[in-house]
Amino acid sequence: MEFTNAYEDARRAEAYAKLEFPGTYYLAFRDLPEIISQHVNGKKAMDFGCGAGRSTRFLTELGFDFVGVDISADMLKKAREFDPTGDYRLVGESGFDQFQDKVFDLILSAFTFDNIPTRDRKLSIMKEIRRILKPEGRFVNLVSSPEMYYHEWVSFSTKDFPENRNAKCGDIVKIINTATDDVRPVDDILWPDVDYRAVYQQAGLAALSMHKPLGSEDEPYQWVNETRIAPWSIYVLKRAAL
Repeated sequence: MEFTNAYEDARRAEAYAKLEFPGTYYLAFRDLPEIISQHVNGKKAMDFGCGAGRSTRFLTELGFDFVGVDISADMLKKAREFDPTGDYRLVGESGFDQFQDKVFDLILSAFTFDNIPTRDRKLSIMKEIRRILKPEGRFVNLVSSPEMYYHEWVSFSTKDFPENRNAKCGDIVKIINTATDDVRPVDDILWPDVDYRAVYQQAGLAALSMHKPLGSEDEPYQWVNETRIAPWSIYVLKRAAL
C-alpha cells in the first residue's frame, strides 16, 4: 500500500486551522508545559512539523522565540494567517540545511513522526535534529502510541480499520479525526516504542524520559478509553556522545 501524506492538502489545512486542543488532543498538550519547564533551559525553539501553527502558538504562550517549519505550503499559509509576524518556513528534501549547528534549546515535534514513512527518513531527520540542538538542548517528540490505532477515542475513530491490529513497525495504519470537519481517513505509520528507541540511538539521541498521559475522571471530557489506555507517547531526548 502506498503511503499518502494527508496533510499536504488544502482542504485538510482548512480543517486543521480551526483545531486547537479538544478531547484526546488535550492529553497530548496538557503535560507539556511541566515537562518542558523541567528539561529545557533557554528560549530558542523550533516547532518541527508546525502545520497550521497550533503547536507553535502553544510555544509562544510558553515564552519561546520560535521557528515553525513544515513541508506543506497550505498548512503554512494558514499558520501565517493566524500569526502574520511569526517565523514560518517551508522545508523540503534538503531538510534543515538553512539552520546552523547547535542553535536550538528546544525542538518540539508534535505528531510529525507519525507521518514520516521509513526508518531511513526518520533516521536522517533525527540526525539533523541532533545537529541543530544546542549541547544542552532538548528534543521533545510527541507521537501516537500503537494503541491509538486499535481503539476508539473522544477525538478519533479506528473501528472501520480492524486491519490496524495486524500492522507491524513501518506499516500504514488508518484513523479518522472526528474533531475536525474533514473526516476523511488519515494514513499514519505505526512505530512502536522499541523501534523509536532504536532509531534514537542510531541518530545519537538519548532518551531522558518518556510520558504516557492518561485522562482523569475530573476533566471536562466524556473519555472513551483515555483513562486506561494512553493514546500518546511523549519522549524527551538529548544529544548523546558519538
